[in-house]
Amino acid sequence: MSRAATAYDRIYAVVRRVPPGKVTTYGAVARLAGLPGRARQVGYALAALRDGTSVPWHRVVNAQGKLSLVRAGSPSGITQRLRLTREDVRVDAGDRVSLARYGWKLESRSSRGDARVPTANRASRA
Repeated sequence: MSRAATAYDRIYAVVRRVPPGKVTTYGAVARLAGLPGRARQVGYALAALRDGTSVPWHRVVNAQGKLSLVRAGSPSGITQRLRLTREDVRVDAGDRVSLARYGWKLESRSSRGDARVPTANRASRA
């Protein structure tokens, strides 16, 4: 497996954990995937998803809570807004989501305060 595929798999595992009605940021996904400072890589990974994916990519917004796909009314931006609205996430007229209200807060799984993406073995026991 290539190094990029491994990173993408970790990114997708984090995004799959974001519950309906919540959002997170590209930077938070990168940190939780063990890729601190690589928010752009999260964007690239989400852009690489195929149509019909089960990864809830629409729950990832930028650090200001803004939908990043809205440029020039792109179909993906419209889809992101519609999917969030269906999950009762309010998107304001400026294409922003309140991170204070809808931001996903992952509870730490370790005493050091960091959260790790579960491995396949740990996930199968959950």
